[in-house]
Amino acid sequence: MSAPLLLLPSDEGLPWREPLPLVVPPVVLEGRAVRLEPLSLEHAPALAALCEDELFTYFTVVPRTLADVERFIADRLRGAEKGTERPFVIIEKATGTPVGHTSYLDIQRDSRTLEIGWTWLGRRVWRTRVNTECKFLLLQLAFESLGVMRVQLKTDQRNTRSRAAIERLGAKFEGILRNHVLVRGGVVRDSAYYSVIDTEWPEVKARLSGMLQKDG
Repeated sequence: MSAPLLLLPSDEGLPWREPLPLVVPPVVLEGRAVRLEPLSLEHAPALAALCEDELFTYFTVVPRTLADVERFIADRLRGAEKGTERPFVIIEKATGTPVGHTSYLDIQRDSRTLEIGWTWLGRRVWRTRVNTECKFLLLQLAFESLGVMRVQLKTDQRNTRSRAAIERLGAKFEGILRNHVLVRGGVVRDSAYYSVIDTEWPEVKARLSGMLQKDG
């Protein structure tokens, strides 16, 4: 489709995308090891059983009790009602049990961008294919079904484990947002930002597919 006449002469030669509104419906995503299902309060007890402080060292919140997890889920569901978030529970297919949470957030309807975040996993599935497969499923849906232009990922700049995992996916480092947010009662956090854009997805997809095949 040709670009609209609203473009200015100074826009000539710049990238262009069809300005359709981004809508992210509730879906179930199936991988080999995991299934991502829409999050609900029914998942709170199983997720609360996974909580350890170490999981949330760099999080903006630290859920410890069932009530904490219920509040966390309620916040995510309010975001879903507004259309700014789409939260998932991560189900381990081999056991049928929840092993963590991840979400689309900061969904920008008009600009067709979103973020993958609020990801946390029970210690038992660290350093398994679970996180890689979750990211693959979410990125594939974003770029191939939803027509997203840019997927953002961010983490505390001190979180070397998370940053290494993001970089391993093939996301590009964009920079540090200094004094970004106050977390855990007033701690000042600087955030490291990464992204994958639609033109990079084929290369990132091949990279992730290779990683998952290698993981067996």
